[in-house]
Amino acid sequence: MKDEESGNRLGSYLRARRELVTPAQAGLPPGGNRRVPGLRREEVALLAGISPDYYLRLERGRDRNPSPQVLESLARVLQLDDIERTYLLGLAAARPRAPRRKRPEHVPARVHELLAHLQIPAFVEGRAFDVLASNSMAVALSRRLRPGQNRLRSLLLDPEEQAFHQDWAKATADFVAALRTSIGDDIDNPRFVELVGELALSSQRFRTLWARQDVRSLDGGRTTVHHPVVGELRLHRDKLPVDDVILVVYYPDKDSDSDEKLRLLAALSHTESAGTAPGSPAGDPPPETP
Repeated sequence: MKDEESGNRLGSYLRARRELVTPAQAGLPPGGNRRVPGLRREEVALLAGISPDYYLRLERGRDRNPSPQVLESLARVLQLDDIERTYLLGLAAARPRAPRRKRPEHVPARVHELLAHLQIPAFVEGRAFDVLASNSMAVALSRRLRPGQNRLRSLLLDPEEQAFHQDWAKATADFVAALRTSIGDDIDNPRFVELVGELALSSQRFRTLWARQDVRSLDGGRTTVHHPVVGELRLHRDKLPVDDVILVVYYPDKDSDSDEKLRLLAALSHTESAGTAPGSPAGDPPPETP
């Protein structure tokens, strides 16, 4: 995260986004001998109604106080959606700040109780997609949903998790973009620095997606996964904020084929765990920290 997250995040974002817009998408003739994958700087400036010199200063970090009107014009030219536009405006508004003391992410005791009572896959994740707590159905759905796992690391590096997702390419793109959104201006957070650094070294897919600087909200929706025992499951996903963490639940349409398969998975999980001694990592809350 050392380039865009250091001194010139605005310029780095503008550069990454203009490289993703083709001349045809912007209504320009393609021309010949183009040495850039997307729009040239002068083309962005022309379409946004600003001078090429001023746009160059923005990209190179020489001017860090563009007006909202300029940013709105650039968002239009770069074809940003509402989330990306908000992110762009936030980059321009960001100011140097004193380092904040980081509080450890904490799962309230009542959420551990809720997890134990839910009969559908449910778990708690932190801002960096760390699994902080989960119930037995979540672990039955995927062993990568045990506490201590990181969902993005598993998705990028674990072959079983890659096979688990029907559309792995879309899942990775969504997760990486959601991570950048989650980071926001909290760029000195040690957990984010550690995770991004690890994945940048170990995953070409992550490096490619991170360079795009996509931002996205990964909230509710539908997903299709391939479970190694019960087969294809089509599930809804909801994310519910609880204090500083997120409760994630997966559930099928009632009386659907996936509903039957999930009930079968629950029965198999109950049978397998019937002789397990108390204290499994999925079911019991961790000791309270003084």
